[in-house]
Amino acid sequence: MKEIPIRSILPLTSKNDDFEGFRIFKVSDILLGRDLDQELHRHDFYFILLLTKGIGNHEIDFVEQPVTDNSISIMRPGQVHRFELKAGSEGYWLAFNKEFQLSSTTGNALLRKAASQNFLKLNEKRIGQFCSILKTILDEYTLRQTGFDFIIKANLEIFFILFLRCRQKERDTSIKANQYHQEKLQEFLELLETNISTKKHAAAYADMVNLSPFQLNSITKSLLGKTVANLIDDQILLEAKRYLLGTPHQVSQIADQLGYMDVSYFIRFFKKKMGVTPEAFRNNFEKSHSTLQ
Repeated sequence: MKEIPIRSILPLTSKNDDFEGFRIFKVSDILLGRDLDQELHRHDFYFILLLTKGIGNHEIDFVEQPVTDNSISIMRPGQVHRFELKAGSEGYWLAFNKEFQLSSTTGNALLRKAASQNFLKLNEKRIGQFCSILKTILDEYTLRQTGFDFIIKANLEIFFILFLRCRQKERDTSIKANQYHQEKLQEFLELLETNISTKKHAAAYADMVNLSPFQLNSITKSLLGKTVANLIDDQILLEAKRYLLGTPHQVSQIADQLGYMDVSYFIRFFKKKMGVTPEAFRNNFEKSHSTLQ
């Protein structure tokens, strides 16, 4: 099978600065009155889509995401998605490379935290605030007057702060998590994404975030409704799907890349969770995908 293509932001010039890996457009300027239909692919950059008016379909890491009016989608580098956006959709389309640095370490932390959730639905008043920020960023990026870089980065930090505020309100949990628990959860999720091929036990992650297994489990259950073991299994399955659908590698190779010395154990784990073997999962996807061509 073909590998899932990886899309990058290519430099517009030979200049070497932060904004060579940065783009922002109005959605209407991308569509130009036509539908946009992107087959399965992945990015090596961050991608933000704000829609004041939106019709279409969006699948991120094999999960359907809503495409609606007054919504924001954020994708992290490495995530896999398929995207269809109908003509007449309106909003802003922003992307920047992993190397793009905000003005402070706090800003970069805000980005990582905001990007941990892919979708947010807002009301018209709230979406207007975000539109105002992105319009300022677009104007500064287009005109490039003195200090434009500082204004863009400052506005991005404001964007992420407001995004996180809205996301917290949306959760509306009966037990308000304190900031410490939120930070520990985020630290764990980032470690999980980067270490899953070598670490698959809750105790290892608890040790990495300086908590006991009981404490970490309590945090994940209260904030996400899942145990640490559940989240580890979810990450293994996600990585397995990315390999199965994004590479031509054999199941034995994928098992090895995920840290399984025994391929039969990996196959049993996958079948128990997904109801089919890895090979059947891949074949079923290819068959369903071919019918859409």
